[in-house]
Amino acid sequence: MAIRAVVWDVDDTLFDYTSADREGMRAHLAAEGLLAGYASVEEALTRWREVTELQWARFAAGEADFETQRRDRTRVFLGRAMTDDEADAWFLRYVAHYESAWSLFPDVLPVLDALAASHRHAVLSNSSLHVQDRKLRLLGVHDRFEAILCAAELGVSKPEAGAFLAACDALALPPAQVAYVGDHPEIDGRGAAAAGLLSVWIDRGGTHAAVEPPEGPRRIASLAELPSVLRADTRFGAPSTFG
Repeated sequence: MAIRAVVWDVDDTLFDYTSADREGMRAHLAAEGLLAGYASVEEALTRWREVTELQWARFAAGEADFETQRRDRTRVFLGRAMTDDEADAWFLRYVAHYESAWSLFPDVLPVLDALAASHRHAVLSNSSLHVQDRKLRLLGVHDRFEAILCAAELGVSKPEAGAFLAACDALALPPAQVAYVGDHPEIDGRGAAAAGLLSVWIDRGGTHAAVEPPEGPRRIASLAELPSVLRADTRFGAPSTFG
């Protein structure tokens, strides 16, 4: 069955989140005078990433809402009690630095252009609609997508099948006619495959080339490879790009 639509993850798939987060937090910590508390900038950034992943996992598990996980990231990272208003203010100062570093990956616009006439497009993210809608607008690609769905509003997160099926429902297409492209081999890759979509794991630059991909996803190193994967529809036994 031909693939008629592509559903996209946002952070670290379309948008270079990791670079923006690192550069934004580096600038924020310097402005807040907090770097002196760490042996190095890298130590501080590593700690921020650890706290972010822990609090995001709580949000994905339904243990905290989106705003609470942001506030708790701030409180845990700083190691002190803060009111909601204090935590919000600190986080918003970080966001200003973070947004100044926003950019799409260089392979994004070429592949969206290449697939514009042949496939429909939507977004499914484990973030919130408020965040991702604004981000896609500022990055200049919001109008490329028919639907933008986010876990905070859906009430279900990837890798749960319900999240992927909600995206298919928004496009009025069966999972077999939809591809999902994301950067996480389990949350995106295995989750989409288990839900019945053509799952494409973007492993930029072959960073994880030595890692055996989970069963189901097709691994690519660049979005430039995506059109050929969609044409071939390799779900039924053909080797992956790294096979």
